[in-house]
Amino acid sequence: MTSQTKENPESIYDFTVKDAKGNDVDLSIYKGKVLLIINVASKCGMTNSNYTELNQLYEKYKGQGFEILAFPCNQFGEEEPGSNDEISEFVCTRFRSEFPVFDKIEVNGDNASPLYKYLKLGKWGIFGDDIQWNFAKFLVNKDGQVVHRYYPTTSPLSLEYDIKKLLE
Repeated sequence: MTSQTKENPESIYDFTVKDAKGNDVDLSIYKGKVLLIINVASKCGMTNSNYTELNQLYEKYKGQGFEILAFPCNQFGEEEPGSNDEISEFVCTRFRSEFPVFDKIEVNGDNASPLYKYLKLGKWGIFGDDIQWNFAKFLVNKDGQVVHRYYPTTSPLSLEYDIKKLLE
């Protein structure tokens, strides 16, 4: 279960989450980096294209202060049924992903991760509050503020312009 470190968070740096092994990760370790936070699934129709493109973005920009934080979620069509170990194995073996994959969480409802409750607070217009499906994406600036939210169907490579702008 994801835990929150501050009562009234001012940025994503005020959160502590669990990694895939169950260890606490204070998100303040990512201060000064541009982050793409995404809820992922192994058995979704969008899995191959998203992981392939996320890997391309990560390879291109990880040395420039860009990080991808992947949060497995089984709330949509039960498309992430595995354990954390199975998910990590899948991501690392099949896609050779190097970005961090965290503990499986819920992104909607009463049991939603505090981090995701915070991410969804923005005035996202047509999105409403809830995450619609796997691979919803949040782009976070170097100050830990969410600056963009993208639909699950948005191609990760189409975010490149926004990422480059935040890295400048």
